[in-house]
Amino acid sequence: MAMSTTTTGLRLRPFAGDADLVEIVRLENAEAAADGLQRRTTVEELGAHFAHPNGSFDPARDVTLAEIDGRVVAAAQREVVDTTDGHREYRLDGIVDPAWRRRGIGRAVLAENERLARELAAIERPASPILGSWSWEPQVGDTALLESTGFKPARWFFDMVRPTLDDVPDLPLPDGFELRPIDTTLARRVWDADIEAFADHWGGFDHSEEHLRRWLDSPTTDLSLWVVAFDGEEVAGGIINSIDEAQNAALGVRRGWLNSVFTRRAWRRRGLASALIAHSLAVFRDHGQTSAALGVDAANPSGALGLYEGLGFAVDQRAIAWRKGLS
Repeated sequence: MAMSTTTTGLRLRPFAGDADLVEIVRLENAEAAADGLQRRTTVEELGAHFAHPNGSFDPARDVTLAEIDGRVVAAAQREVVDTTDGHREYRLDGIVDPAWRRRGIGRAVLAENERLARELAAIERPASPILGSWSWEPQVGDTALLESTGFKPARWFFDMVRPTLDDVPDLPLPDGFELRPIDTTLARRVWDADIEAFADHWGGFDHSEEHLRRWLDSPTTDLSLWVVAFDGEEVAGGIINSIDEAQNAALGVRRGWLNSVFTRRAWRRRGLASALIAHSLAVFRDHGQTSAALGVDAANPSGALGLYEGLGFAVDQRAIAWRKGLS
């Protein structure tokens, strides 16, 4: 991607390597703090993600930095995902330094993001292309920008928090299941089972080996926290848990995350998910955490929202998935 300069003096350039990781992390954490989001990241975490490029995401192709007088003031990322409802979605994301908001930078970055996504779509020529984006409910500027450029809300997602682990329910596994510790030799099987379980859910997922490596290389990945149930040699369901110590320190909490709660179709409606959640909460409590959180599709077809509410989780923050046609 060639470097370019806008009429406002904003210089757009491609990702230039590891030195830019520091700038992107600075922007992401500044945005989260300004908008009251319960998320933080680190250079190590972002580096693990960027270290495994593939057809869905390659930082050399899909990351743009915006500078004014040599200072990085914004960043943009693009990702390609084949969705479960039949689209190839070109997902766009942008971050603007809060100190530089309301100056047209976000609009310029979004326009560049969209231009490059359309170029890629013209090369790939998928049957059903669409643009996608994401914002959190408190990000009123993002909402206004996306709406003004033709994006429409497609789906709502919630972050839910269980504020205490003092009253973890005692829910034994249903008969016939057993928990087994997960190591690197089993991680691929759990990964494949997780992907299969979400095949009938809205959205899309990068199934590639490179994405698996990003996941395993992340500094927040700890296989000892995973709670996975087997029926004989089959992975029936599980929860990919993590504790992000750096994020917890930044937010002043002791919180574990249930990053993915899944039950494969053949083992649903037996109470397995509830038992796995209870076991996960106990694991977090035993590791010194005092609360737990997870994300959920508000219209999850398996009734997950009600399940989580019944186990003491409440909606904390809301996010919107946006879409826009490419025609």
